[in-house]
Amino acid sequence: MTQDEIYQMIVDVLHDTFELDPAKITRDANLYTDLDIDSIDAVDLAVKLKQLTGKRLTAESFKTVRTVQDVINAIEALTKE
Repeated sequence: MTQDEIYQMIVDVLHDTFELDPAKITRDANLYTDLDIDSIDAVDLAVKLKQLTGKRLTAESFKTVRTVQDVINAIEALTKE
């Protein structure tokens, strides 16, 4: 998957799951402060991404995620394993 494909998948998940405006979901958007994702929402996001990619983000890798780009990087790293 390319970064653009991963980004679009994340936008779709955030829009469908949390009813966020896709225009607010930029690569630099902070999940917690800009998009109002809380820790429970973050778990839901990780589960949805696992369903779509077949890869599980570890709790350790997800702890360092702050922005949409961080999520893209984490998924991209998983798909290269």
